[in-house]
Amino acid sequence: MSRILLVSPSEELEQRVHQATGGAFLPLRAAEVPADAGQLFAQLGGAPAPDVVVLDLRPDPAQAVALAGRLAQQCPQISVVLVGDQGPETALAALRAGVRDLLPAEAGPAEIKLALELAARSAAARASVAAAGSASSHTAAGRVISVVSPKGGVGKTTVAANLAVGLAQRFPSTVVLVDLDIQFGDVSSALDLEPEYFLVDTVRGAASTDSMVLKTVLTRHSTGLYVICAPDSPADADTITEGDVARLLQMLAAEFRYVVVDTAPGLSEHTLAALDQTTDLLLLTSMDVPGVRGMRKELDTLRKLELLPSSHHVVLNFADPRSLLTIADVEFTIGTGVDVQLPRSKAVPDSVDQGVPLLQSGRRDPMTKQLSALVDRFVGADGAAVPPGPEATGSYPTKKPKVPPRRAASRWRRTRTAVA
Repeated sequence: MSRILLVSPSEELEQRVHQATGGAFLPLRAAEVPADAGQLFAQLGGAPAPDVVVLDLRPDPAQAVALAGRLAQQCPQISVVLVGDQGPETALAALRAGVRDLLPAEAGPAEIKLALELAARSAAARASVAAAGSASSHTAAGRVISVVSPKGGVGKTTVAANLAVGLAQRFPSTVVLVDLDIQFGDVSSALDLEPEYFLVDTVRGAASTDSMVLKTVLTRHSTGLYVICAPDSPADADTITEGDVARLLQMLAAEFRYVVVDTAPGLSEHTLAALDQTTDLLLLTSMDVPGVRGMRKELDTLRKLELLPSSHHVVLNFADPRSLLTIADVEFTIGTGVDVQLPRSKAVPDSVDQGVPLLQSGRRDPMTKQLSALVDRFVGADGAAVPPGPEATGSYPTKKPKVPPRRAASRWRRTRTAVA
């Protein structure tokens, strides 16, 4: 049975639709036409998305036609029927917006019934085609890439945003970035976004169970990336549970090729819930003693919790050959190799302030080159996933670090003692 939604303030029209459907419809008494699909579905009280939406033109014809157009773009499987007297201009605009049928304001139950039956058949046909296409193109769930770090201030959001943008440039409309720093996440700032919906909206109501509704509350970035931004208020974080996080990531993985998760520093309950769904882990640290010590502890903890996937990548940010520590020091301390080194770059602060990731701007810089190399670790030349190399197994590096010669030897001993 098709799900039919009527959006109208008219009790009289509601009675006619009731007669046409035998009461098998959901009435939504709306004095104003919702602005978009997200606002419409938010008023359904958790009910699943409809197959057919009947919009009353009379309250605001222009707004009703605009909503019909947004439904056609955001939810192409839904058929829209407009009811109300239309002039030639309104009728033409409605057809261009993708409306399935137009009914006069005085249409009787029989006429309404026929229009709804045809609209339902059209919706069912499109849903069948979409399901067949999805089955042929998605043989497995998408990859969930979680970006974690033991401490803040290491550029985690910058790396996560660039990784997501880089993937989206290669696979448009198949990548989503989730800001899971639920209290103070700033992915929206990193991408210069002004979202209308936030993380809370994706785990409440119909969006929490219906992937079609979920897609309507995602924020679209200019690169083709979809984004779920952290709550606008830190107080909203208390309403999001670990179960919400797990369910959200499962739904996203079923719909997107890549799900990139920017987590909060440390191992909070929400981060652990994300790690349960993670297929690829990106561990980020800075090139300093506190960061390296924290990374060693985090790796040890994840191994004990059995939350360290075989496909994991250690990324060293702010790499600087003039640093007191060396790459060898870092690898010896954390017990595994460093897969990618991101150098210090004057381009990064400007990029962050402008809200334009380096991989989006294409600015020529050593940092941009290394970020591209990081993206390459998740896709091959033909677009296939890159299997984890020996450096991703978590084994102790077999090649011992070189001991610096002569006068640097005392500095080497002091550094090794400090890090250990």
